[in-house]
Amino acid sequence: MQRWRRRIRSYLEGKTETIATLKTLGATGGLIFRIYLWQTALLSGLGILIGLALGALVPMLAAPMIEASLPFPAAIRFAPMALVEAAFYGALSALIFTLLPLARTERIRPAALYRGGEGTRGWPRRRYLMALAVLAVTLISSATWLSGIPELALGAAGGILGALLILSLAALGLRRAVRRVARTSVTRGRPGLRAALAAIGAPRSDAGPVILSLGLGLSVLAAVGQIDWNLRAAIATDLPTRAPAFFFVDIQPDQIDGFLTRVTEDPTVTEVESAPMLRGIITRINDRPAREVAGDHWVLNGDRGVTYSATPGEKTRITAGTFWPADYTGAPQISFAAEEAAEMGLQLGDRLTVNILGRDITGTITSFREVDFSNAGMGFIMAMNPSALAGAPHSQIATVYAPPEAEAAILRGVSQTWPNITAIRIREAVDRVAEALSAIATATAWAAGGTLLTGFMVLIGAAAAGERARIMEAAILKTLGATRGRILTSFALRSALMGAAAGIVAVAAGGIAGWAVMTFVMESDYRFEPVSALGIVVGGILATLLAGLAFALRPLSVRPARILRAQD
Repeated sequence: MQRWRRRIRSYLEGKTETIATLKTLGATGGLIFRIYLWQTALLSGLGILIGLALGALVPMLAAPMIEASLPFPAAIRFAPMALVEAAFYGALSALIFTLLPLARTERIRPAALYRGGEGTRGWPRRRYLMALAVLAVTLISSATWLSGIPELALGAAGGILGALLILSLAALGLRRAVRRVARTSVTRGRPGLRAALAAIGAPRSDAGPVILSLGLGLSVLAAVGQIDWNLRAAIATDLPTRAPAFFFVDIQPDQIDGFLTRVTEDPTVTEVESAPMLRGIITRINDRPAREVAGDHWVLNGDRGVTYSATPGEKTRITAGTFWPADYTGAPQISFAAEEAAEMGLQLGDRLTVNILGRDITGTITSFREVDFSNAGMGFIMAMNPSALAGAPHSQIATVYAPPEAEAAILRGVSQTWPNITAIRIREAVDRVAEALSAIATATAWAAGGTLLTGFMVLIGAAAAGERARIMEAAILKTLGATRGRILTSFALRSALMGAAAGIVAVAAGGIAGWAVMTFVMESDYRFEPVSALGIVVGGILATLLAGLAFALRPLSVRPARILRAQD
């Protein structure tokens, strides 16, 4: 849309003399507005039809590859309503981004239009600004309503608006910075650099469109790169050093002593943990339905592991309240995971009703304890005193910590002695998680690549729209004695500096996003990954160079006399 808005503005500037002539002949501003509105509407409609055709055809052609790369079953089918929704968004967006440059022509006098092509500057009437506001609210409201997930849609809209604001401020800061640098001794004796900096800092430079168009796509790619690298590092280096080698489940009560003796006597085993386990569903909180109190919290979605213990384990850290005495035989008491309790709004003294094997057991929360699920070890949301659960049928689970080279012997020994015991190899689960994360990161990168491709098209449009200005600039520089090589160097420096600025802003934004996701969502350490960041900056430079130099040949080949005589 940024490309379309710039194209419309450039197109109207090229029609300055035509608009001035129409006004001289008596055409009103409203008539001129309607003429060019119909033209842009027809072009927008054609573009929307082409986009819908590509949007329907490309996913169907790529369906086998997409389905094979996803970590879950998926069937890609033709969705006509999605195309209707896309057409609606496309038409509304096109109208929003074409209304402002069209409206600017209505109140400008013909004499002003004939003096240097300032026909599309200035603010339009208030009614057009009100119409823009209504259209923008309609676009965001319809996207929120049709998405089915209002919070996500509003969050995405806010994120995009915030990103565009940051990128706009970055473009403004770049223009002010280069204007200052252009007046320092750095540019002394370097006319090519001085000309490039002056062009970037000019009032109508390409800095804004370049940073806005490239910055958003590069920021997404930078964030994906940082998050993906940090997740892979956590899985590859951090998790295996803390995670157990095996989870053993379905250990019967009469097997647990022999099992523990077998694994603890193995010299390769470094640590063993075991606990009784039952499955329970929290049905009520303080005699009210659980979902009325805690909402749609994940702890309430299905059954959860429940254990019992006479004393807290060696690694257990009680954060609030007190654990029951070892010989306690009174009413059921519950020790709940502290973080999840805070999320659910639970407090000490609250009463939970847990359905275990069809029987409702109501207990009082007497303590909160720290439960760490990040190390793939043993962790229970709820623990009760033994007298509350010991009589219920249940099995035991155990975690065994051992080096990778000892896993095969441990598994073979346990399975031969107790065939009913099920072993879950944690490293295999970690590998599956890594594959899933890789697939998700790849899919996100492809989506970011689409955004980046759109941004590259914006760059091409911006370069094409600015070709007329570069022709005039090249003609003046040639008249002053500049060679083709020096002019081309100035154009290349201009593009490279703007691409580097877009890349640096994207790396900063991606780094902040990656830190936020790893810290607040994944609750893991964050380390800046420089390789992908360098690739983002280099990619930004190359993209702007290709787009800018693609439209540099004509300005270099024009004859100054013909261009300058046309301005008389």
